[in-house]
Amino acid sequence: LLSKVSLFKKRVFDIALGSILLFLSLPFMAVISVLIFVDSKGKIFFKQERMGINDSRFKMVKFRTMHYDAEKRLAAILKSNVELKKEYEIYHKLKDDPRLTRVGKFLRKYSLDELPQFWNVIKGDMSLIGPRAYIPWEKIKMSGHDETILKVKPGISGLWQVTDRNKSSFEERNLMDIYYIRNWSMFLDIYI
Repeated sequence: LLSKVSLFKKRVFDIALGSILLFLSLPFMAVISVLIFVDSKGKIFFKQERMGINDSRFKMVKFRTMHYDAEKRLAAILKSNVELKKEYEIYHKLKDDPRLTRVGKFLRKYSLDELPQFWNVIKGDMSLIGPRAYIPWEKIKMSGHDETILKVKPGISGLWQVTDRNKSSFEERNLMDIYYIRNWSMFLDIYI
């Protein structure tokens, strides 16, 4: 995927398919927006800084799936529960996250919280398929893998999301992202 020709082909594919998917998902996004508004206090969309191609920064847009005070809740949970702290350190997420709202649990289960990211694809921040969109503070934990991973755009979905999801450690995710980059083909993207 590191060749310019491959990156160009991938960008054309992303714009064409991303535009269609964004248009088709608009009615679903309208319904989801209403459900989030009714279910819990806070904004409908969640924006978070992520690392993009060549270590650039961009705001990734998702539907909000957590309570408005999720960061405070996470700090309290990790401080009071050693097992959950250990789980978070390994996976950088919690399997049964108590910060999720009722609607948020449903959205996460079916990855519907990712639908607004089609806009990130059209803008050129992301790709439909690619490595995980890592948070800047995670760079220090990437053990040098960032040198390869950050040479391509992150994806809405990717190899580790469709194979291991919550079962792989942070290190294993990095290795799957590198495998994807080194073995990329248009067929692999379509398959994922």
